Amino acid sequence: MIERLELLKQKYEELNNQLMQPEVLTDVKKSKEISIEMASLEDVVACYDKYKVACNDLEAAKEMLNDKELAEFANEEIERLTKEKEDLEHELEILLIPKDKNDVKNVLMEIRGAAGGDEGNIFAGDLFRMYEKYALKSGFQVEVLNALDGASGGYTLIEFMIKGKNAYSKFKYESGSHRVQRVPVTEANGRIQTSTATVLAMPEAEDFEVDIKESDIKIDIYRSSGAGGQHVNTTDSAVRMTHIPTGIVVTCQNQRSQIQNREMAFQILKSRVYDYMSEKEAAETGAIRKSKIGTGDRSEKIRTYNYPQNRVTDHRIGFTTKQLDRVMEGELDEIIEALITEDQRRKLAGE
Repeated sequence: MIERLELLKQKYEELNNQLMQPEVLTDVKKSKEISIEMASLEDVVACYDKYKVACNDLEAAKEMLNDKELAEFANEEIERLTKEKEDLEHELEILLIPKDKNDVKNVLMEIRGAAGGDEGNIFAGDLFRMYEKYALKSGFQVEVLNALDGASGGYTLIEFMIKGKNAYSKFKYESGSHRVQRVPVTEANGRIQTSTATVLAMPEAEDFEVDIKESDIKIDIYRSSGAGGQHVNTTDSAVRMTHIPTGIVVTCQNQRSQIQNREMAFQILKSRVYDYMSEKEAAETGAIRKSKIGTGDRSEKIRTYNYPQNRVTDHRIGFTTKQLDRVMEGELDEIIEALITEDQRRKLAGE
């Protein structure tokens, strides 16, 4: 492990030196690539530096045992430093697990109302507000890119970007089908109904990671519909982009102008194409993990929100909490930490 850590530290220093070179500083694409790679090594290098200090301090404390006046203090230091060294070793084991290069990125989220009609759309709105509150509490920024309102509230579709360092690492486990069990506001007889909304979490694609040619895009302009301001239904500002090679379709109508809708649609399209290409590459190389944590598709039921029992259950890891009310207010840390811990356990076990 030490040899590997030394190589990673050496690599980090080499990248830092490269970043200072004039020819790299003037190359935006190259400097961006190096910065991303450095960011992926920062935590492990910092932890390794602490580990080396702890090891050196431990050896120094052991040498103090020879001095009778310092022996008692030395024993206390040895006990403390031994524990610190063991904790850092465990932390390094976790940090050395192969990283998802996308973890440091912003995340593009999409929520759709699914089964349950109006109640599915209302639940999609509830999920959006849950993620928005969690993101803001975590120091991230939230930007709505596109939204189609549901007839009775919520959204038939909402697409939004969560911006901040390591945003994707927090939200990547949310892809899949989310199920809600409750009495809908639209239910006159007070019966509990089961509805669903689907969530898709994708890393934001950098310009250098995906090359989309203009000739590969079909653009349709049409009149906006629904909420969104005075421009809606008065101008042809809504944009539909189709990526011809993959068949991926993106629409955007919530911005004030056609130009802004084009920019947003292209931003979403880049991330969708990047996600599609990444999954295709992983499938071709056999790199898809058996663990479905973080790789759930839209049809996989991952979590149930039971309102009568104030319960949330994540079916992938068998995790349950009786604090649904707090979860819906953005208190997602307990669930997300449980998912991260289980994901790390499976990776360490080679699953």
